[in-house]
This record gives sequence, C-alpha cells and structure tokens, in this order.
Amino acid sequence: MLKYVISSTELLITAAICIGLILAYIKLSYSAFSARLASVIGLCAGTVSAGVMAYMKNATKLIDTALWNLYIFSVSIGMLLIFFIFAALRHRFPRIGGTVSLAALTAVMTATMIYALPDFFAYPYTIWLNENSVISTNVLFKVIGAVIGFLLVLVTCIAVNRGSMRLSKRAVFIIMTLALTVNALRQITVIINVLITKRFIKSNTFLFNIVKFSSNHSDVFIYAVMLVALIIPAVLLVRSLKANEPYDNPAQKRKIRKKWIVIRRWSATVISCLVISVLCMTAVKAYVNKPVELSPVEHAPEIDGNVCVSFDMVDDGHLHRFGYNTESGKEIRFIVIKKPNSSSYGIGLDACDICGETGYYEKDGQVVCKLCDVVMNINTIGFKGGCNPIVIDYKIENGTIYVPISGLLEHESEFKGRM
Repeated sequence: MLKYVISSTELLITAAICIGLILAYIKLSYSAFSARLASVIGLCAGTVSAGVMAYMKNATKLIDTALWNLYIFSVSIGMLLIFFIFAALRHRFPRIGGTVSLAALTAVMTATMIYALPDFFAYPYTIWLNENSVISTNVLFKVIGAVIGFLLVLVTCIAVNRGSMRLSKRAVFIIMTLALTVNALRQITVIINVLITKRFIKSNTFLFNIVKFSSNHSDVFIYAVMLVALIIPAVLLVRSLKANEPYDNPAQKRKIRKKWIVIRRWSATVISCLVISVLCMTAVKAYVNKPVELSPVEHAPEIDGNVCVSFDMVDDGHLHRFGYNTESGKEIRFIVIKKPNSSSYGIGLDACDICGETGYYEKDGQVVCKLCDVVMNINTIGFKGGCNPIVIDYKIENGTIYVPISGLLEHESEFKGRM
C-alpha cells in the first residue's frame, strides 16, 4: 500500500501544484466566464486525453512513451513561451493578448495532465496484472494506497489554489512562473534525453552531463516546485501577522478576523500537504524500499538424480529454500512450503515469469515476491499464473519430496548466478 502512496505522490505532486497555480491565475486575471470556460476545457481535455493515453499505453502497442513525452513536452514549452509573449502584449492588445495567453495557459495545463495522469490511471491494470485474483486484500490495499496518494495531491492542488487566490495577481504570476519554469527545465532535460536516445541529435559531454544529472536527481525538480509552492503560505502568514485592517463596527471586525482565520487554515494546509509529501518521498520511501534479505538456501541431499527434501525439513509451515549448483556455477533455487490446514505442499522455482529470479520471502505468514511486493496465495503455489513461482516437476514418496535435477536444469536460464 505504501509503495502506491509514494508513487502516486511522486507522479502527481508537481502537476497538482502547477495546475492549482494556473487555475488561480486564470481566475484572477480573466473575466469570470472566460476563466470558468478555460478551466473546464483544460481539466476535461486533460482528464479525457490522459484516460485515452493510459488505455493505448497498456492495451495497444501504438504508443512509444518516449516519443509521446517528447511531443507533449515540446507543446507544453511552446505554449508556455506563447503565454509569456502574449501576456506581456496584453496591455497593448487587450483582446488578442488576453485570448491567446489564456488559450496557451489552458494548453499548458492540459499537457501537464496528459503527462502526469496516464500512469496513475493505469494503476488498476498493473495491480491486477500481478495478482491471482481481482478480489483480494492485497489488491484492496494497493488501490487504497493509490487513492490516498491521489487525495493527498488533490488536497495540495486545492490548497495551493485557494491560498493563491488570497494573493495579488502579480504575486501569483511570479510564483506560477517560477513553478512552470522549473517544470519546463525538467521537461527540457527529458527532451534532450529522448533526442539522444532516438539518435535525432548526437550526444556530447555537455548534453550527457545534463541528462545524467536529471536522471540521477529527478526528485530535485519536484522538491524545487514544492519549495516554490511554500512561498504562498509564507507570504500569507507574514501578511496575517501584520494585518491591521480598519473596521467600523464589531460585525466588520468579525468578518475580517474570519477572513484571516481562513487564510491561515489554507496556509497550514499547504504546508502540511507539502511536509507529508516530502516525508512520503524520503523517510517512508526509504522504509518501504529497505532491502529484504532472503532466507539462506538449505542443504538437501542429492540421490539418484533428485534433490530430496524430507517432510521433517518443511513441516513447520514456513517457507524453505533449496538449491542445486550447476556445473556452470549457477544455483537453481526452488521453494517448498506446507500449505495451511492441509497435508499438501506448495513447490516451485524461487523465480517467476514476471519478476525473474528475485525470489520470495515470508512475512507475517505470507509469501511475498521480493521485487513487486505481491503477496502469494499459498494455496496457489505450484500452479501457473500471476507472480506465482514457476512450476517444476516433482514427486512425493514415503515422506520425501523428490525434485528431478533434470527438471531444474530446464530452468537454468532463469538464474544469472548465485544470490
């Protein structure tokens, strides 16, 4: 669950902040009808396009993600430049300057959503792809994690928007420009990476260093946008400390006090959401990604071309790992676990078709894939499907499990070397 909270936050927080600022600026800078129309068009177009993109990415082979990111970012940066140009010309040419700048900013918002949302919309597909059953506790927890992450960034978007609405149009323009510029810089590095990867341009030391930095420090851009968003509550809180508005009667005084209470609450909400987001992306992420040590491979005798595992070795109901060392130095591992409330055993390779040889570990009485964190239904181990262990041949006689070495060697290619 926590993995999906983290991934949703990392994926959407930058877009949430930028969209919150854009919506606030549009409302402050244009007529009520134009602002409402542009907001509805931008949000609807972005959501629908992202949904179509998510479907095409996962259900067809028509989408080259790298190329589409190139197109989306190129349009976004182009529209951002057009916005700045026509926003500057707006005082000289109010009609065309206002119309074009509003359309360009709406396009930037739409492009931001088209990039950020498809992977989030695809979470149900990726979750169910790795599960044996659509209806399971594990699926439920992962979906809840994705929803919690989405709600966190949604509240952040709303709080940034409501906080920005309490600032002047000029202040919102400056903050929005900073956030969109930081986001555009990240987009430029991605564009350079795609152009080099697709060999549209030749790489050199300067471009290589840019791509290397952006790839190794992608979170820097997210934190930079979040830092820009912190300007909103900082300005509002400073203003609230110096607030001394005149009033003519107690009713006006209560109204003024209520206004500043609301402002402080939205400021606190922005700060809280950003702090929680940072904690998710740092401390919680470090905890979740803490490496899991697989249990050691136990020794089982080799007799007449079989690895022989007696019931006494595996009757405790816990996961046991055994292996066979090939002549090439590889260790082909398989697992055995006694199924709950049963006299049968779950037996399979310590690898699966989806995640490879990363292996399985036992946690709270459950078998979990080390790579994708999918929880196995112990009763289905030994059967094909999902992230279950690869099925192997074996036979049971006289209280002993016989695993043919010849059958293990058929899967030698699944293992790269000793763990």
